[in-house]
Amino acid sequence: MEQSLFPSQVHAANSSPHKPRGLRENSALTFAALGVVFGDIGTSPLYALQEILFGRALAPLTEADIVGTLSLVVWSLILVISIKYLTIVLRADNDGEGGIFALYSKLHPFKDRASRILKTLIMLGAGLLFGEGMITPAISVLSAVEGSRGVFPEVSSLVLPVVSVILIALFSLQKFGSSRVGRFFGPIAGVWFLMIAVVGVINIAQEPKILMALNPLNAVSALYSGGMAVAAARLGALILVITGGEALFADMGHFGPSAIRLGWYGVVFPALMLSYLGQGAYLLGHGMTLPANGLFFATIAPEFLPAAVVIATFAAVIASQALISGAFALSSQAVALGLFPRLKVTHTHHEHSGQTYVPIVNFMIFCGSMALAWSFKSSSALAGAYGFALSCVMFVTTLVMMIVASRYWQWSAGKVALVFSGFVVLDVIFVVAKSSYFLDGGYIPTLVGLIIFVVMWTWKWGRKATFAAYANVQTLTMADLIDVKEKAAVTLRKNIIFMVQRPISDMADHIPALAQMYLNRYHYLPEHMFLVQVIHRKVPYVHGARHESEVFYKSKDRGSIVMVRVYFGFMEDPNVERVLEELAAHQELELPRDPHRWLVHVSQESLIPPKDMSLPEKLKLKLFIFLRQVSQPAYYHYGLGRDVNLSMDILPVFVPPEEHWGRLLRRKRP
Repeated sequence: MEQSLFPSQVHAANSSPHKPRGLRENSALTFAALGVVFGDIGTSPLYALQEILFGRALAPLTEADIVGTLSLVVWSLILVISIKYLTIVLRADNDGEGGIFALYSKLHPFKDRASRILKTLIMLGAGLLFGEGMITPAISVLSAVEGSRGVFPEVSSLVLPVVSVILIALFSLQKFGSSRVGRFFGPIAGVWFLMIAVVGVINIAQEPKILMALNPLNAVSALYSGGMAVAAARLGALILVITGGEALFADMGHFGPSAIRLGWYGVVFPALMLSYLGQGAYLLGHGMTLPANGLFFATIAPEFLPAAVVIATFAAVIASQALISGAFALSSQAVALGLFPRLKVTHTHHEHSGQTYVPIVNFMIFCGSMALAWSFKSSSALAGAYGFALSCVMFVTTLVMMIVASRYWQWSAGKVALVFSGFVVLDVIFVVAKSSYFLDGGYIPTLVGLIIFVVMWTWKWGRKATFAAYANVQTLTMADLIDVKEKAAVTLRKNIIFMVQRPISDMADHIPALAQMYLNRYHYLPEHMFLVQVIHRKVPYVHGARHESEVFYKSKDRGSIVMVRVYFGFMEDPNVERVLEELAAHQELELPRDPHRWLVHVSQESLIPPKDMSLPEKLKLKLFIFLRQVSQPAYYHYGLGRDVNLSMDILPVFVPPEEHWGRLLRRKRP
């Protein structure tokens, strides 16, 4: 249920797991985060610098080009990751949770036009992240396996089959949960970062003049030296260096900002700096042309190359795992926020509700990754498709952060402009530069993102249409229902739970359409009648009361009528049956402890459009009805039907004209 349909005074969700952590616990979390949070950005050295320098057939490189390009890399990491994300964005948590939907929920209380536009952009950004999620497994595994050509040149034709086997194995393991799959990843990621740091130091020692890249003036000169076309090509590829920035924010809820910052400054950032500088040093000392087996693997001594290929392949799998797990979390949060059809979500960890497995999302990303790998055939070709959508998401994040800083942190307009204007300019530069790669493949994640956005937008619109349709049904008031119950000659000796969408707070409120239909159809009422409404808060976790109940009628002979509201946050498993069992066990409701003695009554709406509905609205309604047909039924999504008997009625409801929705929804709000 949308938060706007019920007052916001009641806090949602169970107690948050985020508590202050000591140094020892932070160190353990940091080690674990190496295999999840930093997987994407940590494997960028496999392909990023090579694409920046050689991806667009630029003019022959000079020493100044190498140094200037490395300066762009270094200062992009400092400005975008260290300052923007680690210093500023990680402060914008929502009850300890991060990610693009955490920002969406922070904007939810604001109804002004700017906030509505930004929430729409966030929905679009979430769709774009799904699109990028298909590319990451393909490009990461491709770039790692391509390194085998330097060890076994004769197996070049087997790169794609090997990549396919790795992707099949990776996606097949997802059903066991990221916690089990990830036990491996911390140690392997640690070995990876140690390896690239050591290799970088060895190469830098041979050509220490590459350290001139630390001077930001060289970055500026690199943009002017080759003209606009060269600058655009380099900046468009430069986004590959910082593509993991959003993951740092998205995974904050699992590890906490302290562990992420410790991991970045203590391990990842130094290792990346040394690796990139080492690759630049190699080019200065070995000729400024692209090595046959790729730039990254050329920096490694031949005797260590086989081991490096194996480690890089595992690291690429780690990077893929991070994006896949992120897609599961993203889709689960979208469902809980009412922005996406109810997908089948499996919780893979009994303690961490954020660890989920979504079969349909897993299958879609697998199909997309396989198709991209076989279509583009190389990491260099696929690099053109990677980064455009993510640069748009990073721009949206900056815009939302300006609102957060102003309204939550009480920053003045001058301070907001001073801090964020530079990031806005930087993000716009990346978006414009990367747009030149749009026809090279950037259209793929953009198209996927637009499809996901249309689904979310339609689902949100359709839910509002459904609520308005229910609100338009004429029903008795609660006082009238009690009068019917007191005068009834027959009372059914059953405990019936009605899953309803409309809250009731006093006797003058009208009862839900489902209860009215039950009375009209069967002409009697159950002994104990429970109206249960599930309310999803736009917060990660519900603190305090999980439920509220209000007894409207209670008689020793004729039973009771009770309204029960159950609250969940968007990071939680919405198991209504478990909550009701707890209430019954503690005798807080007139429910038998045995769920087999309950009957849950639900409805399946048959939405009937008005005759004067416009063609675009009819198409939206048809799409919404289709999405609802493929969506998991609400009662299964809420954990009902396991031990409880279910009954269902088809409820025809007429969708009122859209201009009346606001009035109807406001009228029915308690």
